[in-house]
Amino acid sequence: MLRIVSALVLALIVAPLAPAVADDAVPQSKAQIELTFAPLVKQAAPAVVNIYTRTVVKERPMSPFFDDPFFQQFFGNQLAPRERIQNSLGSGVIVRPDGLIVTNNHVIAGADEIRVVLNDGREFPAKVIAADEKFDLGILEIDTKGEKLPVLELKDSDAVEVGDLVLAIGDPFGVGQTVTMGIVSATARTNIGSGDYGYYIQTDAAINPGNSGGALISTEGKLVGINTAIYSKTGGSIGIGFAIPSNMVARIIDAEAGGGKLVQPWIGVAGEAVTADIAASMGLQRPGGVVVKQVYPGGPGDKAGIQPGDVITAINGKQIGDSGGLRFRLATMKLGGQATVELVRQKATLSLPVSLIAAPEQPARQETMLKGREPLAGAVVLNLSPAVSDELGVGEWDGVAILKIRRGSYAEQFGLEPGDVLIKINGNAVATVDDVMAAVGQQADTWTITVNRNGQMKTIEVR
Repeated sequence: MLRIVSALVLALIVAPLAPAVADDAVPQSKAQIELTFAPLVKQAAPAVVNIYTRTVVKERPMSPFFDDPFFQQFFGNQLAPRERIQNSLGSGVIVRPDGLIVTNNHVIAGADEIRVVLNDGREFPAKVIAADEKFDLGILEIDTKGEKLPVLELKDSDAVEVGDLVLAIGDPFGVGQTVTMGIVSATARTNIGSGDYGYYIQTDAAINPGNSGGALISTEGKLVGINTAIYSKTGGSIGIGFAIPSNMVARIIDAEAGGGKLVQPWIGVAGEAVTADIAASMGLQRPGGVVVKQVYPGGPGDKAGIQPGDVITAINGKQIGDSGGLRFRLATMKLGGQATVELVRQKATLSLPVSLIAAPEQPARQETMLKGREPLAGAVVLNLSPAVSDELGVGEWDGVAILKIRRGSYAEQFGLEPGDVLIKINGNAVATVDDVMAAVGQQADTWTITVNRNGQMKTIEVR
């Protein structure tokens, strides 16, 4: 029965295989009942690869005294880091015949050795030529000795609609290349907790561990997304999978071809999603869009006339649902041009041309590792700027942020996190790294540290 139901849909798709069947009609012949995705898979599968990584992991004792010379003198061998080998697997897609492969950044991050296995069983060592944690995309290169490899052509992901049939191809659980079928369940999914610039195609095609970096293809055999995440309580597929749209993949490829890292345009505005409550308070007919809270003085948005309180609804005719959608739309555009920003201001609709520039990096980062025996020891802090703010995904353009925290350090033990923006230390406001250095250099029996974490103030007290 399942095979017949599939045929009703496939008859309209694989037209060369049999005469078309009218909508809602019963299959009229054996050929129509036996319609199959096999020709499509034969065409696309050779461009999907398996990726195996090997990482040497150094495990150090979870002790804040690890770097203390006194403790190293007595416990040196016991405190030395131990090594273990960690193997993992994923998938990738060949996008250029000379051996350029796109995958997820989380598949290859930190790997000491990467091997790519083609659909025909051949293996190649691979090197990372680009990786972007923000977009969770990475690019590998293999040496094909001049041989041309099969590739998947990219489709405009904005043309993908809910209800479209799609196939997911990858290597789930390491069992070997596998194909699953489903439909597009949703587009423009944001805030799913995978990557800073999350904006995903959702599908019910089965995606499991090992599928990450694999292909989501249309019934034309074109790449519409890179499979990257699932929602699951068991670790296996329950029909909620997410893929990075091909338009974002195209930008990563373009940046690599241009010899540089992807730098997304910046327009100097920050805001929040228009919820039903916000829409009602502003007299809007429906929720959706981004209400502007801040405009960077002298930035592109400011020069274009965008004001706090404006609601951005679209960019270049593409609807904006929330802040994640705004970031994605900007990220798929190139520097140096202009974008048309559509917004609502006091119930009037405006279209404003906004220049697309790189976010400025002023003041200088002044990246500094804090040391000693105070609560911030082990944290790396840096001055915020529009560029750093964009890079870290924090909502502030000014101040001092925590970039990273050493494992086992005081900063980790006392609950500080990467991305925290320091506001006050022992009652003293801190606006620069120099302010932080001066504050932690003072003796104190108790410490009070106030941070901005994801828009919420949090105070940490250490006695």
